[in-house]
Amino acid sequence: MQATYGTRHKKVEAVLCDMDNTLFDLVGAKREACRCVIDYLGAGDPETLFLQFLRGVHGFEDPRNIRDYLEDLGVYEPGTFEVCCRTYEDVKLDTVTAYPGVEETLERLADAGIGLAVVTDAEAFQARRRLGKTGLIDYFEVVVTPEVSGRRKPEPDSLLCALRALDAHPEEAMMVGDSLVRDIAPGRHLGMTTAFAAYGDWRPDRPATIEADIILAAFSELPGHVGIPGR
Repeated sequence: MQATYGTRHKKVEAVLCDMDNTLFDLVGAKREACRCVIDYLGAGDPETLFLQFLRGVHGFEDPRNIRDYLEDLGVYEPGTFEVCCRTYEDVKLDTVTAYPGVEETLERLADAGIGLAVVTDAEAFQARRRLGKTGLIDYFEVVVTPEVSGRRKPEPDSLLCALRALDAHPEEAMMVGDSLVRDIAPGRHLGMTTAFAAYGDWRPDRPATIEADIILAAFSELPGHVGIPGR
């Protein structure tokens, strides 16, 4: 895989990371959680349930997606809904694990004096649960969620909030994420170096009009792009 689209070779003092599907595979965890819900119901289809979360009717993590699916199946009851939601959340959290090399890479970045922040559209409660479960939370000086910044990506507010917290200028910072639209585009708009986590991009189509400076086949490639010598 091609490594760059022409990296700008700027000194990197801070790295802002998207969370889901950049640090760990949330989509895989969601699919497993949907499978377990269907197993409990004894009816339905896991992929169809997963697609409920992508409709844009409710949020990507909103339990009302499960309620709508139960209603479509004709099996909605308050007790059933409660068990399905609990099963979904428990399995999703239990299944989430950091991608290979993520923890070691964050440690190398931190040891090099690079400021680290998470910039995510997940709610604060969900973000801290997942970062805690994966053992990554202590590597980040700041975690910016929509409750903190007041806006969701691709608006740049969360990125700006993280940069202020790290006392970093955009031209000295890198944005790492699995979405060209929600991570790379706002990073480029602010003048940051951008690294596309291609390994975590589960979307079927990529917009041809948005290019990242760096394309990562693995998170562990990051140190080489911020000037940290290889081991």
